Amino acid sequence: MKDKIPDDAVKNTSCDDGAAIDGSGLETTVDSLYQAISDIVEDARKTVYRATNQAMMRAYWEIGRVIVEEEQEGREKAAYGKGIIRDLSLRLSFVYGQGFSPRNLWFMRNFYIAYPKVNALRSELSWTHYRLLMRVRNEEARSFYLIESCKNGWSTRELDRQISSLLFERLSLSRDKEKALELSREGQIVASAEDLIKDPYILEFLGMSESPDFHEKDLEQNLIDRLQSFLLELGRGFALVARQKRITVGGDHYYIDLVFYNHALKCFVLIDLKIGKLDHRDIGQMDFYVRYFEKEERSEGDNPTIGLILCSHKNEAMVRYTLLDDREQVFASKYRLCLPTEEELKREISEERARLELVKREGG
Repeated sequence: MKDKIPDDAVKNTSCDDGAAIDGSGLETTVDSLYQAISDIVEDARKTVYRATNQAMMRAYWEIGRVIVEEEQEGREKAAYGKGIIRDLSLRLSFVYGQGFSPRNLWFMRNFYIAYPKVNALRSELSWTHYRLLMRVRNEEARSFYLIESCKNGWSTRELDRQISSLLFERLSLSRDKEKALELSREGQIVASAEDLIKDPYILEFLGMSESPDFHEKDLEQNLIDRLQSFLLELGRGFALVARQKRITVGGDHYYIDLVFYNHALKCFVLIDLKIGKLDHRDIGQMDFYVRYFEKEERSEGDNPTIGLILCSHKNEAMVRYTLLDDREQVFASKYRLCLPTEEELKREISEERARLELVKREGG
């Protein structure tokens, strides 16, 4: 147990030259020195971690190269691979301990195959990041997740969640083939309202399930309680401005569920939550909210306000016929309260893409 510093020791502490320092002055000095030294120590620890991480990543890459190029003579698939990996694992584990299981050695081998240029490895990412990335078979999607992890500083848990929720496929849904390729080359570039919108939104982090007594206010409260996870799902640049934002028109009060500001697009994003099937009244209400913000809240330098209705069920034809042609800033997307399987989500995305194509053809 630490001894308590006597009050007299603080009050009567003197400098070497004999000048007394009062208690408050000493405390301020110590606080300042402590913060400065803490910053130095933390910076040093981060530097050591980055250096260690880079050294280990390069070592794992080199191990993979040796296995692939030298022992397997460059063949991507070797008939004797399992036996070689098993024997290597036994010997390496005996000398160097954990970290050289057959599973890990296979990861190192695949690491080299997936990233054959060692200089292209990103120091921001850990070995666990790369292990998660190697789960992604689609090279375009894998490149997208790597870029976004570096841009946004995703933890391994966040990266795992984004891969599992098929973020790349959901963002690709509203883009043509060339725009989808841009995602893999540059990551998500937010230049228009369409770039922000996903369909569906995956809200599995809420831990909720729909029931007869499930209300919009419950969904809203849970989103606020888990705001950090919701911001991750919304994407880059979002900041919460208000919940249940009251607007008054002609003496009548109306309430917008959630108001965000997106700093990438420099615009307000209004979100209304809808449980059940979307109808024309919901779309008309959001259109009204957007028009109000354009006239009363939008400042000089802001881009047009975006309206997003999150609903459990929607009808593309309903959205198309309710909105006028000039209302390109109002969107409706489905939400899912559970994380579907990859097969379910891919099927849903495929069906949604087919519906969008049908609507475009009918509109054309």
